[in-house]
Amino acid sequence: MTRHNSKRAVNGFLIVDKPAGVSSNGVLQQVKRLFNAKKAGHTGSLDPLATGVLPVCFGEATKLSQYLLDADKAYLATATLGIKTTTGDSEGSVISEKPVTATTDAIENMLPQFTGCIQQIPPMYSALKHKGQPLYKLAREGKQIERKPREITIHEFKLLSYTKPYAQFYIKCTKGTYVRTLIEDLGEALGCEAHISALRRTQAGSCQETQSYTPEQLQQIHAEKGTEALDKLILPPENGILHLPKLLAGKTAVVHIRQGNPVALPQTPLSGFVRLYSDNRFIGIGSVTDDGKVAMQRAIKH
Repeated sequence: MTRHNSKRAVNGFLIVDKPAGVSSNGVLQQVKRLFNAKKAGHTGSLDPLATGVLPVCFGEATKLSQYLLDADKAYLATATLGIKTTTGDSEGSVISEKPVTATTDAIENMLPQFTGCIQQIPPMYSALKHKGQPLYKLAREGKQIERKPREITIHEFKLLSYTKPYAQFYIKCTKGTYVRTLIEDLGEALGCEAHISALRRTQAGSCQETQSYTPEQLQQIHAEKGTEALDKLILPPENGILHLPKLLAGKTAVVHIRQGNPVALPQTPLSGFVRLYSDNRFIGIGSVTDDGKVAMQRAIKH
């Protein structure tokens, strides 16, 4: 007896508003089951403590997940000054406490030191691996591993409000930035320590929180209106990478580029990745070669 596979071929992006207290993978599995999708993935984990924008890609859109993972992110971070924890957030144990003397002016005057291109040492409580083991597992065993500093860019670091000991910040940064570490380093510079007590991602590339749906909202829509209503929420695959430049390719160029031959296209940027279109139809991701041509990186089927 042949077992019938009832899972659906769903294609595109859905922007989920991740709740606190659940893992990014836990949210992904909820959404995948709800849509009964054959293939789905998310584009960059949020800590269980964190909430906000978690782009989920289905089907062909999973080919584009890496390019969204590489995009800039924006966060609202609430810091508690005066307390340092093992994890850099409120889920960790308290290591030390110090009196908070920092004023609003003192905090604002310190922020330029943490803006622009800076070096950051990844925290032990992270998913980075050492000899195949995630650092957070080693940290739980009480081990400390030397980590090399990484170069990141903080585009914006603004103080939104400050009522001692709580300070809320807006942070826009490149991929690989650990906001927990940024807040810890700021607290150390202020002489009073700090940790993250709330974190919300408001943007990932072109994905905005205003476009997002909580798992509860998705469940309610499914219960009241069915799968077709859910499908209407899915954005086309290219919507997850609107931060990349758009290039148009003629029919002849498309034939060559699909055969693996780089082509010269008008208005090609000097470097990086581009969105490729033919007759205003998205056909995939291209990369700019050293000689200024465009090569296909990931082709999208329709």
